[in-house]
Amino acid sequence: MTAFFDLPVRRIPADGIDIAARIDGSGPPLLLLHGHPQTHAIWHRVWPELTRHRTCVAADLRGYGDSDKPAATADHSAHSKRQMAADMIAVMRALGHERFEVLAHDRGARVAHRLGLDHAGAVSRMMLLDIAPTLDMYEGTTRAFAQAYFHWFWLIQPAPGPETMIGHDPVFYLRSVMGGRPGGLAHFSAQAMAEYERAARQPGWATGLCEDYRASATLDLDHDSASRAAGERLRMPVRALWGERGAVGKNFDVLGLWRAVADEVSGGSLPGAHYLAEETPDALLEEAGAFFGWR
Repeated sequence: MTAFFDLPVRRIPADGIDIAARIDGSGPPLLLLHGHPQTHAIWHRVWPELTRHRTCVAADLRGYGDSDKPAATADHSAHSKRQMAADMIAVMRALGHERFEVLAHDRGARVAHRLGLDHAGAVSRMMLLDIAPTLDMYEGTTRAFAQAYFHWFWLIQPAPGPETMIGHDPVFYLRSVMGGRPGGLAHFSAQAMAEYERAARQPGWATGLCEDYRASATLDLDHDSASRAAGERLRMPVRALWGERGAVGKNFDVLGLWRAVADEVSGGSLPGAHYLAEETPDALLEEAGAFFGWR
């Protein structure tokens, strides 16, 4: 297998934009989705093991990394999780994968949740890292959660306020968010940090971040509420994992909330905070091997 950072980044057409991804491995297809404020490089430490057992597609969400960065829309639909999920369906179909597994972190896990509702037949299994359902997290917000996840409420403020402030020093913003979690920046390799910082300097990056969160606080909540009212649930097996030192597990009943919206849920905490693929790669690989079935 080729080393992660030596692999070429491919650009794959998806619903009018191009999605950037690295692809390698053999076996059944596995879609890997990252979160804020990172790129698909979050998977670099688990990549060698994953690609021994799966054909891995590590993609950048629209607005992030080397994927296209569409302009904002008044209703935030260009950055809704429904649209991002449709992007990933288009990518996987372009690669010949009609049905696949998903391993997703943070914002990518929110995309995966919508993917599993809107395209249930495409997803066979889903592992979600360090999130509870978006609707429940907003409705259950406490002072402690708001302090830990201040960016949820700042990034959704009207344009161009947050974009302008981030744009003055995007690398400072990135390092302050990532370094503000337990353990600081020590979890991240120099090569990965260089990649995240390069991506943060790209035009349109700040807009992509803000619109992602604005969509989550508006249109995505409408979609999630409508899905619940219609009785839609995740029908595939779901494994939910969270960091024992992070804010999600401390503020929410993660398994209980997922069991309310999914048929088959298992999970637990890992000895990290938030960036589990980089903080606790060995523990994550143990979980992945057991859940996806190569151990």
